[in-house]
Amino acid sequence: MTDNHTSTDHETLRDRATNAYDSALARAEDAASSTKEHLREAAHQTGDVVQDNPLGVLVGGLAVGALVGALVPRSAREKELLAPVGKRVGAAALAAFAAAKDVGRSELDELGLTKDAARNQAKSLFQGVAKAASHAGTAAAQAGREQIKVPQ
Repeated sequence: MTDNHTSTDHETLRDRATNAYDSALARAEDAASSTKEHLREAAHQTGDVVQDNPLGVLVGGLAVGALVGALVPRSAREKELLAPVGKRVGAAALAAFAAAKDVGRSELDELGLTKDAARNQAKSLFQGVAKAASHAGTAAAQAGREQIKVPQ
C-alpha cells in the first residue's frame, strides 16, 4: 500500500505543479497581451502628440537631452576631443545668428519696418481708434437728444 500511496502523492503533486504552471503561463500570456495593447495605445497617443505639436516635442527632446548631458559626467578624453569642436560650433552659431540678425534688420528697413515707423503706425492707429470712438460717442449723444425732443 505504501507504493500506491506514494504513486498517488506523486500524481497529485504532478497535477498541482502542472495546474500551477498552466495558470502561471495563462497569466503571463494575459499580461503580455495587455502590455502589447497598452504599448500600441501609447505609441498611437505619442504619434498624435508629435503630429499635433512637433515643435513642443522637439523642444522637450532637446531639454531632456541637455539634462541627460548635464548629468552624465564627461571623461578627460571626451573633454580633450570635444572642446575644439564645441568652440567651433559655438563660434559658427554666433556668426550665423549675427548674420541672420543683420539680414533681417536690412530686410525690415527696406520694407520701412523700423522701430520709429512701427511706433508711428501704432500712434496713428491709436489716434484713429480714439477719433472713431469720439465720433461714435458724439453720434450716439446726438441721436439720444433727438429721440428725447421728438413728441410721442
